[in-house]
Amino acid sequence: MAMSSALGTAAASIGTRPILHIVTLDKFIAPFIDFVEQECGDFDRHRFICLGDSQRYPLRQRPNVLLEAGLTPWQLRLELLRATNRADRIILHGLFDERAVRLLALQPWLLARCYWMIWGGDLYWYRSAPRTWAWRRNEFLREFVIRRLGHLVSYIEGDVARAREWYGARGRYRECLMYTSNVYRHAGMPPRSGGTINILVGNSADPTNEHLEVLRKLAAHRDADIKVFAPLSYGDLEYGRAIAQEGRRLLGEKFVALTDFMRPDDYLGLLREMDVAVFNHRRQQGMGNIITLLGLGKKVFLRSDISTWEFLQGLQLAVFDVAGLDPVPLDEDTARANTKIVAERFSADVLRAQLRSLFESP
Repeated sequence: MAMSSALGTAAASIGTRPILHIVTLDKFIAPFIDFVEQECGDFDRHRFICLGDSQRYPLRQRPNVLLEAGLTPWQLRLELLRATNRADRIILHGLFDERAVRLLALQPWLLARCYWMIWGGDLYWYRSAPRTWAWRRNEFLREFVIRRLGHLVSYIEGDVARAREWYGARGRYRECLMYTSNVYRHAGMPPRSGGTINILVGNSADPTNEHLEVLRKLAAHRDADIKVFAPLSYGDLEYGRAIAQEGRRLLGEKFVALTDFMRPDDYLGLLREMDVAVFNHRRQQGMGNIITLLGLGKKVFLRSDISTWEFLQGLQLAVFDVAGLDPVPLDEDTARANTKIVAERFSADVLRAQLRSLFESP
């Protein structure tokens, strides 16, 4: 088959077994593949099997990138079987897809060479998903797989601890920023001009943002000179419409629903204009946004009972508890201290070194 030749060649020619990536497509996958190609060396050794909607998350065509959209279900199963058994190591980009979980559960000899890049949603599914019969069946297989995975990849040690607690995971912790979305782009700390305080609420139209709780808190400040922005173009659009309606009811013209997709540079421009950001998630989520905002010297509010809080506090970054939400910008000294820490800990050089270690070390 054509796809087998595309993914199955080169192992002999490069003198080593390939590194297989089983990918759940998302907006940060295309930049990740570009980064691996440009920064990590020996790109021909990598093979990417991409599951999900490639029209929503398009990728540049390459001989070693295979899209689910071009295959029948049986072709996909066969390709996954061949590729996993040929691979030196298997990088699991998110553990959401039931087909991938079943495949791994049926081939337990593969699990020691698997590296689970923990996204958050795939881990916290344990706590957030409805307890249906289908959930129990899938969790039985996930627990079997996760317990035996050889490597747990994250930069938030608290998430690895939860994987050990909830699933009995025994794999080695491999610290890694994982994706370029978690790299701070040195945009510089923009000066405040005074006047209106711009406030960002959440990062998507996902109910896990818990927008309503935040909007009701901010409604107490509606007589202050504030403007509240909520990105709602990504996620559950029906939920997003409900939040937009409630935001306008509570805050009037001081609420702005961002319902159109924004290019990355435009979104970064938006973040630069914010003074305060509120992320009310009950789990680790939105880390790329949080890192960027802290690097830009913005005041960030989070829940204090999640792994994100533990992680950022451990880096000596100044973050604030959403329970005491007070929409006042960060003082300049604290903002500069945060920017310095973020620039050092979340750089492209750090990501490059961590990925090379992941791909090359035992």
